[in-house]
Amino acid sequence: MQAIVFIGIQASGKSTFYSQRFFQTHVRINLDMLKTRHREKRLLETCLEIAQPFVVDNTNPTPEERKRYIEPAKERGFKIIGYYFESKIADSIRRDRNRPPKQQIPEKGIRGTYARLIIPIYAEGFDELYYVRLLPEREFIVEKWVSKI
Repeated sequence: MQAIVFIGIQASGKSTFYSQRFFQTHVRINLDMLKTRHREKRLLETCLEIAQPFVVDNTNPTPEERKRYIEPAKERGFKIIGYYFESKIADSIRRDRNRPPKQQIPEKGIRGTYARLIIPIYAEGFDELYYVRLLPEREFIVEKWVSKI
C-alpha cells in the first residue's frame, strides 16, 4: 500500500506526472478537483479504510500540510513516498501561461507557494523520497533523493 505525496509549486509537472505514472494504479487526491477540504478528507479516509494506494496531487509546500496525509497513512501501514518537483518560478510561470485561461494560476499565487516551499526530509515520515525534473515534451527525470539538491 502506497501513499504518495507530491511536493512542488504550481505548473511544475505534478498532474502530468500522475497521469503518466500512477493513473492506472493510484487514486488521485487533488484539492483543485475536489474543491473542499471536507471532500478531500473523505476521499483520503476511504482510501485508508479500503487500503487503496493514492497520490496526493497538491502543492504540499510545508511539513504541516504534508502531515495531514502522512500521519494517518503511516498509522494504517502505508508506505509513504514523496516526490519533490523541481520548482523554478520562471519555468512554472511560462508553463502556466500555456494552460487554458480557466486553468491558469495568478503569478502571485505561484510566487506565494514558492515562498512557503520547504524541502521535504525523511523525518517527516517518508520511507522514500525522489527528486523530479520536468524536461521538454513532458518527459521526466526521477532521481533518488539525496540530502543536498
